[in-house]
Amino acid sequence: MMGYGYRPEWSEGALKPPIFQTSTFVFSSAAEGKRFFELAHGADPEPGERPGLIYSRLNNPGIEIVEDRLCVWERADRALTFASGMAAIATTLLAHLRPGDTILHTSPVYGGTDHVIRRILPEFGIEPVEIPAATTEERFVALARDRRVGMIYIETPANPTNRLFDIALARRVADRLDDGDRRPLVVVDNTFLGPVFQRPLDHGADLSLYSATKYLGGHSDLIAGAVVGTTEAIEPIAGMRTFLGTMLDPWTAWLLMRSLETLDLRMHRAADNAMRVAEMLAGHPKVQTVRYLGLLREGDPQYDLYRRQCLGPGSVIAVELDGGEDEAYRFLDHLGLIHLAVSLGGTESLAEHPATMTHAGVDPAVREADGVTAGLVRLAIGVEHVDDLLADISKALAEV
Repeated sequence: MMGYGYRPEWSEGALKPPIFQTSTFVFSSAAEGKRFFELAHGADPEPGERPGLIYSRLNNPGIEIVEDRLCVWERADRALTFASGMAAIATTLLAHLRPGDTILHTSPVYGGTDHVIRRILPEFGIEPVEIPAATTEERFVALARDRRVGMIYIETPANPTNRLFDIALARRVADRLDDGDRRPLVVVDNTFLGPVFQRPLDHGADLSLYSATKYLGGHSDLIAGAVVGTTEAIEPIAGMRTFLGTMLDPWTAWLLMRSLETLDLRMHRAADNAMRVAEMLAGHPKVQTVRYLGLLREGDPQYDLYRRQCLGPGSVIAVELDGGEDEAYRFLDHLGLIHLAVSLGGTESLAEHPATMTHAGVDPAVREADGVTAGLVRLAIGVEHVDDLLADISKALAEV
């Protein structure tokens, strides 16, 4: 993350890559311009030949460096970056789904993703079918009966409940649905844990999606998205991105490059803090349940999956307070150090009320079935001193 894909001698000895703030690039000849466009439109490159720079909607040196570094984390063939997490998700769905397809998806998912899957995709003739939370392989396969499944879309851990879903199970099902002409893609939203604490490609996923606004950006000062995966799965998304114009911009790419250097440090510090906070909350008389991966123990139905699939617990905690919305609001309104704001993965700790904020647009019946209750608060723990966080939460709970 400190230097991969860049050498100072390429840019006047600059230690850090410059910001390539340009819309277009100059060709050395008309023939070169022709060849660059041929490659951009899918021509096979000659041995050792690489696509040339044309226009920053297609490619840009700074963006390419960031994408190369993202590949390292999950040993991916290729990565793409986008103007937002939702741009990454929407571009991926549009690239790989067609009218008449079915998308099998987990629930809950982020509210914006839920809206696209349940409300927008059906307008294009794409049927969403929810995968039950605890499902067997046979039941999973049965969901696909008489359907043309184009994608299995998983958010794990789920936002905001931290429910895990088995990526390897999804891949086994996808392989069984392969008719020799097409296998459903397995796509994982890895925003909550990855790439430090979960690497979906290792478990059979074709694509790993990120809201790069969160941990990858890490400072609550940018909006971005990313997808990493196999060349075969990435290529259609790259073409769709070019023509939809959902590309990341050079300045944000530079900010992401800065952030990737401290990603491992930030995520481990935040996870250490979150563990301490979760342990305190689990023993508090005003707290009904605490859903945090670090608290899973043997005997819990999700424990074995966590040990097999995850490399750490992350730093998002779902806390259900005794009572309902009024109690949740009193808790949120009395936090001081922890800010009342949506998003997560920054250096600062944030708290929000999913049922009326990030998941407000989700059908109330779906929210309730998924455990997104009126008393649920989502805490995204940052890198502050843990004693300050514990004191702030204790103070707020005293007002509930």
